[in-house]
Amino acid sequence: MYRKEIKNIPQVLPINRIVEETPTVKTFYLPWEFEGESPGQFLMVWNFQDEKPMSISSLDPVNGEVGISVKMVGPFTQALHKLQENDKIGLRGPYGNGFEIAGSRVLAVGGGIGMAPVAAFTEEASRRGVQVDTITAATTKDEILFTQRLENAGARVFPTTDDGSHGFCGFATELAEKLIKEEDYDMVVSCGPEIMMKKLHLLTEENQIPAQFSLERYMKCALGICGQCCVDDVGWRICVEGPVFWGDQLRLIKEFGEYHRNASGIKEYF
Repeated sequence: MYRKEIKNIPQVLPINRIVEETPTVKTFYLPWEFEGESPGQFLMVWNFQDEKPMSISSLDPVNGEVGISVKMVGPFTQALHKLQENDKIGLRGPYGNGFEIAGSRVLAVGGGIGMAPVAAFTEEASRRGVQVDTITAATTKDEILFTQRLENAGARVFPTTDDGSHGFCGFATELAEKLIKEEDYDMVVSCGPEIMMKKLHLLTEENQIPAQFSLERYMKCALGICGQCCVDDVGWRICVEGPVFWGDQLRLIKEFGEYHRNASGIKEYF
């Protein structure tokens, strides 16, 4: 076993196995000694040239494995996708606040690669006896993530595609609104495109349902030192005070669903 004698010190670990989830997403499973990690936290992943934050997509204390799901979008993720089993990568973490597991009936909503922390939440909540209904949303059928895995965990899974090629035809928020009207949920959790989460936030506020949302911002240190991922107005650091926030906290983040800042600090509107 690869021991974490000191937290946050980079470890170089072999890849136990790789699962090709979709044409653009692979999940990498690595050996891990657990110390209270929770769904919604993230790891800093190092390919010996660069380092990027990645949400934890699987927590398996029984087999001593942690999983990260990587969507191929640029040079860094392209390099990760070329790796094979037994190749090595660097990890440090975990960082940030994860999802709190509460209530007996939860709706979990994931859009695209935002399904990574949602999948980890669904599995952990299901292990604790919570009934989870999970919306897994993608642009098309080939990009739907984790359906069988989540059904194996005991969740009811509702796939939705923008083009109607599989499951519900439409946006995740449209299906969420339908389910919220039909079912009685104690809580909603979500990760995905911020425009999606903005609408879902308004929906949960209107229906007075407690909700948690995982935000993404440009990160460098993951320790709260550099300030790169601070949000305006309140100055919260996504890597420390987040990445998961409750709905009432999001009311204070005026940029939520409106804009974020790029690597140069310039505002980019959604």
